[in-house]
Amino acid sequence: MATPLFHDGLTVHTHSHDYPIVITEQSSTEQNSTEQSAMAQQIMPYITGRQVLIVTNETIAPLYLAALEAPLAKQFIVKVCILPDGEQYKNQTSINQIYDALMAEHFNRDVTLIALGGGVIGDMTGFAAASFMRGVNFIQIPTTLLSQVDSSVGGKTGINHAQGKNMIGAFWQPQMVLAEMSTLKTLPARELSAGLAEVIKYALIMDAEFLTWLEHNLPAMMALDLAVLGEAVKRCCQYKADVVAQDERESGVRALLNFGHTFGHVIETHEGYGNWLHGEAVAVGMVQAAELSQKIGWLTSEDVARIKRILTLANLPIAPPAIDVQTALDLMGHDKKVKHGQIRLILLKSLGDAVLTNDFDAELLTDVLSQHSSSERQI
Repeated sequence: MATPLFHDGLTVHTHSHDYPIVITEQSSTEQNSTEQSAMAQQIMPYITGRQVLIVTNETIAPLYLAALEAPLAKQFIVKVCILPDGEQYKNQTSINQIYDALMAEHFNRDVTLIALGGGVIGDMTGFAAASFMRGVNFIQIPTTLLSQVDSSVGGKTGINHAQGKNMIGAFWQPQMVLAEMSTLKTLPARELSAGLAEVIKYALIMDAEFLTWLEHNLPAMMALDLAVLGEAVKRCCQYKADVVAQDERESGVRALLNFGHTFGHVIETHEGYGNWLHGEAVAVGMVQAAELSQKIGWLTSEDVARIKRILTLANLPIAPPAIDVQTALDLMGHDKKVKHGQIRLILLKSLGDAVLTNDFDAELLTDVLSQHSSSERQI
């Protein structure tokens, strides 16, 4: 049976309930066994009632579904909903497929939804759990680095709208999060890099020493050293757990976790969901936010160059596609951090110190957006 990599464990404290983040590494023998799945054993104590719906996608299902479903089916009524894979399917149609699966089985408020997949599956499963019969139990099993370090923790759930990313959703906390590090062995290199963008984000907004640690350890992480990756996941989850405990509904400090996201969501929305991975767009967004921070006088040119170096080392883009400045500003106007008609951005006072502010010259923002408005970065 897999055991936690970190025996001290992590707990997320929220208004509704506290829940654990369990970080494990399962052996190859255990991965191939549908009889004694450590993944299933870890989550069983957090399943309420006898009804279970596993929500996954067409990419993940062939890899991990059988090992999870078979042992659970010995104790529970287990059904499966397999969705298409991709950010472009993070929409109401997919949510309706989850509802249809629940209704077809006459599942009730005792059901537990299990999200088996990356951030898209986790966000949609959580939103379905928040809204089905006004709220049911759910468990996160994130299978990508991005979802392990960020989206699976903290209860943000939802879907995209044509005019803005994650505009429809709810805060709904899982009963537990199981980060099984061995799932990263099947993660495409591009997806791994996208996850590294969120890891780097935590260092830039919260911990300059962690940034130095990443600069030394990125090669090992990209080579899929699970012990090093596990340490990074633990650190990021601890950062996020601490922030969520202070500000569950993102009324204050939690907004800092969206560093790079306002710029990045412009790219994702403009280019079409799925054409840029979320982490790729966030990487570019962090560069643009850093460039604005430099123009204000908070960061040095050396700081910005350092950010670009570590993102490049992680095989991430650092320049956006060509987007008209006014179009970008219009898309930013749909951002959830806009208040009283003013765009608010997360910027860096220094490396490891972020601030949410609207106190910047609008012309400086225009300057940053116009730097790349006629040059395109291919993905």
